[in-house]
Amino acid sequence: MALVDHLGMTVVDLDTARKQFHPVLAELGYTCGYDGDDSISWQHGEDTELIVFPAREPGGHRHGRAGWQHLAFALDSRGEVDRLHAAAVDAGWAVVREPKLFPRFNERYYASFVEDASGIRVEFMHNPPRESPGD
Repeated sequence: MALVDHLGMTVVDLDTARKQFHPVLAELGYTCGYDGDDSISWQHGEDTELIVFPAREPGGHRHGRAGWQHLAFALDSRGEVDRLHAAAVDAGWAVVREPKLFPRFNERYYASFVEDASGIRVEFMHNPPRESPGD
């Protein structure tokens, strides 16, 4: 059973979110389960369902304010981080941080960060285990 059943996110414009989220989530193996005027949802087997809802008030999210910080997707390789980053950029996501190593987390942590048109930030990351206890 998933620890988180579903995650709902509010977006400024549902049509823009559809164009930005769908290609990226499809690359991650998610399938669209519902697509209507009131929300869009994606599932990945029994994993957490992701749902976007249209905002009831104007204005998008601002990173650093109370609330959403970011959602990180753990990937199997640096190449996968690069591939998903490119898919997000192609879908209109803004680059926050290009794919690179983040030694402040650890010497193996490779990631990129992007934001959608509503200011929702997503991280694609690869953090392989150490090769041996002495590494």
